Amino acid sequence: MRLWVEPAVIDEIAALPGNMRQRVRHAVRDLLHDPRPAQSRPLDVPKDLAVEGVEARRLRMDHWRVIYVVDHELDLISVMAVRRRPPYNYEDLGDLLGSL
Repeated sequence: MRLWVEPAVIDEIAALPGNMRQRVRHAVRDLLHDPRPAQSRPLDVPKDLAVEGVEARRLRMDHWRVIYVVDHELDLISVMAVRRRPPYNYEDLGDLLGSL
């Protein structure tokens, strides 16, 4: 399994508060060993955006969400975004998944 972090996500992680920044970095690295940790859940993806063999997930870390996909065919984990919830409500999920 390989890990890809979108360039914009690197900036999003750098802008996080101190201890959360470190927690998110470690959690992202740990996805390589366990792409479905206990704090993660699959995301409901609209049928027009669903891609066979690609699983969209979110990792919950307090008020923060790490949005990522697991591509089984390419053996790749792609981290798409880090968002604060609330107010984040996954409205940009289509844009994030559209870049796949």
